[in-house]
Amino acid sequence: MDLDRIPQHIAIIMDGNGRWAKQRGKERSFGHQAGAETVHTIAEAAARLGVKYLTLYTFSIENWDRPSDEVSALMNLLVNSLEEEIFLKNNISFRVIGEIDKLPADVQNSLNSCIKNTAHNDGMCMVLALSYSSRWEITEAAKQIAREVQAEKMSVDAIDSHILASHLRTSFMPDPDLLIRTGGELRLSNYLLWQCAYSELYFCDTFWPDFKEEAFYKAIEDYQGRERRFGKTSEQVN
Repeated sequence: MDLDRIPQHIAIIMDGNGRWAKQRGKERSFGHQAGAETVHTIAEAAARLGVKYLTLYTFSIENWDRPSDEVSALMNLLVNSLEEEIFLKNNISFRVIGEIDKLPADVQNSLNSCIKNTAHNDGMCMVLALSYSSRWEITEAAKQIAREVQAEKMSVDAIDSHILASHLRTSFMPDPDLLIRTGGELRLSNYLLWQCAYSELYFCDTFWPDFKEEAFYKAIEDYQGRERRFGKTSEQVN
């Protein structure tokens, strides 16, 4: 691994918790608990490598349609697995993107507390996408821009890709360099669709609870073997 070419921003779709638990004859919640431990492992590994932003697809808006007992278990896990010691020990700050108002009050309180208590950390920023979907995010950005045009704070002709990006919930960080999806599925599942326009995509069959440091490093090594052209030719890039 070339430590001078570590992705600045890595986004991950943490898939396979339920199937991992099913293989072991356990409830899906058992897989989510194991997945939370993997979050700690990967966050610490990313921070050590010098990754600046790690964004984890934790709970989508569509996930609200899952069985109520699973949703409840996930919400409880969120509260119990936010161990501020890990953030403080690794100089990691914490942020959240998504429709946070839909989350239970105790979850919101736990999240806000962690955000406040880690705000001074200046190392890696770990972002949880919670109650999030990319279509929702883009729709909300469009509404906000429309209100500004209506209030004559902006002209229609001023709207471009930079304006739209600045109204997204992710405007505080750069677009992902690398997007990793575990669990064997080959789709983005409504995750960071605008932001991943030129991200390098890495899919693997490993279920998230088994995605440990070695698998994470392998994804980064694969990323480093690619040529990122952003629509240009190889000659222009080189």
